[in-house]
Amino acid sequence: MAAYKVEICGVNTSTLPILKEEEKASLFQRIQEGDKAAREEYIKGNLRLVLSVIRRFAGSNENVDDLFQIGCIGLIKSIDNFDPTMNVKFSTYAVPMIIGEIRRYLRDNNSVRVSRSMRDTAYKAIHAQELMTRKNNQDPTLSEIAEEIGIPEEDIVFALDAIQSPVSLYDPIYTDGGDTLYVMDQISDKKNKEEKWVEELSLSDAMKRLNERENRIIRLRFFEGKTQMEVANEIHISQAQVSRLEKAALKNMKQFLSVR
Repeated sequence: MAAYKVEICGVNTSTLPILKEEEKASLFQRIQEGDKAAREEYIKGNLRLVLSVIRRFAGSNENVDDLFQIGCIGLIKSIDNFDPTMNVKFSTYAVPMIIGEIRRYLRDNNSVRVSRSMRDTAYKAIHAQELMTRKNNQDPTLSEIAEEIGIPEEDIVFALDAIQSPVSLYDPIYTDGGDTLYVMDQISDKKNKEEKWVEELSLSDAMKRLNERENRIIRLRFFEGKTQMEVANEIHISQAQVSRLEKAALKNMKQFLSVR
């Protein structure tokens, strides 16, 4: 990607406004009432958020103007879908969506082109998997998906592999309140959860030392295999808060077990 510029897509980034929290709340209320001018002002007031995200893609060799425009699409989608009643900061909600929009752009425009038919196969398989999971309350096997959509298993494997964009588990997703959240924090592992060491070490006593919210977070994360975002939505706090509480709870539990 080209060196970071002061002017991107004709926008002088050094003059971009910075909205205060009370201004954001007021503007968003007007947006929900259909005020288009407030929507434009809210977008301009959050363009620095897009800039902070595209800096993470400095090694992609993509044109910074293109990434900025794609990031703005992610920002607009975030504004249109944000629910302020969820008690989550807008930046916490928007950054992952902006990153996702840019990743899709990079995936769809990389040097290794994926044919339309292969993409169609992959999307059919993903759609079928989602429908079958909802219907049967469990993940279908590859053979079941193949039978459902009438496509050979090996073709599905090739198609799904072709549309993947490699990501490190340690890639940062966003930072909120000083704590960086990584890809690995988003992953739900239903087969190899920490139930193994829970069972082996009998953590019931350690769990009793946690307060009610910490106890619930640990149970949702490691007994039910939910992601931090799912837990955040369920107990109505931000994902960053879930991360901090989870780490503190695990630390307390391990300290308790170490002295037993």
